[in-house]
Amino acid sequence: MTSNSLPPAPLEHPLPAGMRDQLPEEAHARRSLARGVLRCAELRGYGVVAVPAFEFAEVLERGLGSLDTSEVLRFIEPESGEVAALRPDMTPQIARMIATRLLRRPPPFRLAYEGSVVRRRAARGQARRQLPQVGAELAGRAGLAGDLEILALVHDALQAVQIARFSIDLGDAGILRALLQGLSSTSAAALGDAFADRDESAVGALLSEAGVASPVLRELVGLSGGAEALREGQRLLRGTPAEGAAERLGRLFDAARNEGLDGSLSVDFGEMRGWAYYTGMRFHVYAEGHGRAVGSGGRYDELLGRFGMPMPAVGFAFDLDALGAATKHAGVAPDWPVRVLATGPEARARVELLRTEGVVAVAHDDDDGAEAYARAWHFSHVLLQDSLVELATGAAMPWNADLARRLSGRHANVVEGA
Repeated sequence: MTSNSLPPAPLEHPLPAGMRDQLPEEAHARRSLARGVLRCAELRGYGVVAVPAFEFAEVLERGLGSLDTSEVLRFIEPESGEVAALRPDMTPQIARMIATRLLRRPPPFRLAYEGSVVRRRAARGQARRQLPQVGAELAGRAGLAGDLEILALVHDALQAVQIARFSIDLGDAGILRALLQGLSSTSAAALGDAFADRDESAVGALLSEAGVASPVLRELVGLSGGAEALREGQRLLRGTPAEGAAERLGRLFDAARNEGLDGSLSVDFGEMRGWAYYTGMRFHVYAEGHGRAVGSGGRYDELLGRFGMPMPAVGFAFDLDALGAATKHAGVAPDWPVRVLATGPEARARVELLRTEGVVAVAHDDDDGAEAYARAWHFSHVLLQDSLVELATGAAMPWNADLARRLSGRHANVVEGA
């Protein structure tokens, strides 16, 4: 190809709807976020586990919770002839692992994970079907203590990835469960959907259709805020079957404030998604720069029983794409390590020396194009002959063997003042 000719047109190799590639910059940013969250979990004693990309459908669907089975991508597993499914949620897999592989270990079980889930249909308002997640599950610790542990982990993880402005909106699935007792499963499901849509008029119409006179339910749809909203909700629910759940929400809110989570907490009596799956605390996490929740979680004390090992459990998951959008909005740049592109006759020997010190290093044959290549591939430095140049500042320093050691583990401004 001559210098004046145009490059060939890119070949068209479309991906399935809702699937997408990630280029090095995007993948690096996602991995950095996941590492930050997992590091927080590990510091609190959570062991990181990995689960299969697919399992037998009967096992996965046993613990789907609020997900519709129509969202599961199924296929016939060739070796067994059984119906298998790509995982649409990792929590059932963690539950299965606890009830089988970890059966003989004492509770509580503290487990963290990272991976993608795949759903047949994209959720409303988004085009993705493959959802990257990082999260944690705590099984065997009941009530307020377990709820607070998870909330504190969520709070610290958000700070670790440098999201300073966020809100943890608390609810309690027990409220709607109690208020919908006695209704047919069809009516209860329809009311749950209306709550999820924040549709007060639909809630009223469904209540009338079911012959239920409950103005409290209509008032709860839009009730959210701080301590005042909490006390108002408790007042509305006093004397109803949901009074106990409302009081439980109040104890959690007050305890979380005492633990230092005050500035990020609110309550939302209208947030009832997953009420049939969750048994107590339910929360969503919102951050500036992203319209949807960047994470969610709650207590699901009935799940482990479906796998033959009844046990209280609570957990959460962050959507890594949403979390990435929030960090980008906050001006948080991915933390690239020192990466050196070396040229010249001594390049290969110097690269080996840098690598022994744990520094990312690559030998490059084209001296003239080294800087352009380095910038395109996020190298922080170029070693040109006997001079190490920091691309961000243009600062240069004479190369010597001791410089490799001094570069090791450094992330910024490694030339100036080295």
